[in-house]
Amino acid sequence: MGLVIFDCEQNSPEWYAARLGIPTASEFHTVMAVGPKGGKSVGRVAYLNKLAGEILTGDPMPTYTNADMERGKEQEDEARDLYTFTATEELQRVGFVRNSDAGCSPDSLIGAKGGLEIKSAAAHIQIDRLLRDELPSEHKAQVFGSMWVCGREFWDFMSYCPKLPPFIKRVYRDEEYIKKIANEVDLFNIELQQTVEYIRRYGQREAA
Repeated sequence: MGLVIFDCEQNSPEWYAARLGIPTASEFHTVMAVGPKGGKSVGRVAYLNKLAGEILTGDPMPTYTNADMERGKEQEDEARDLYTFTATEELQRVGFVRNSDAGCSPDSLIGAKGGLEIKSAAAHIQIDRLLRDELPSEHKAQVFGSMWVCGREFWDFMSYCPKLPPFIKRVYRDEEYIKKIANEVDLFNIELQQTVEYIRRYGQREAA
């Protein structure tokens, strides 16, 4: 499967079906994480098992939400409207983008070459981002991973807090880092398929 854009509402049944069983950019930092002694991180193992569960059962994994995440959803449209005042290219709303066995949910695609990631931030976090004036490290894998999945040349990261100035940082492709993401995702998907096949064989053995 090559690049496919799904025109659906995020968090809709169609959106969950499109991303079922594949690693997505919001979790690429988990895919790339290593444990304290250089082995597999606990989070990576848990994420792999959750995706294996999706493949084997056909059901999406349970999702966790908190007050900050709900606030982010509520403020996303407000932030996007603010972004459009400075945008020089048309924004395209999409639900999900899948490229082979990886995917992402851009907050918008920008023209033919870019994309947009919007994050809601508490005041103290927004102030820190404005002072640092750089892409936050905790979102680096997601932003460059989305660029890789979508085949885009740049990505705009927007951090939004209603009573403070917006922070917008444009980053361009870093081929070396993108290659690292792609390699880690490929290894992760190999392990994911091996886990799925093992559980299927285990079930057949139990049924025999």
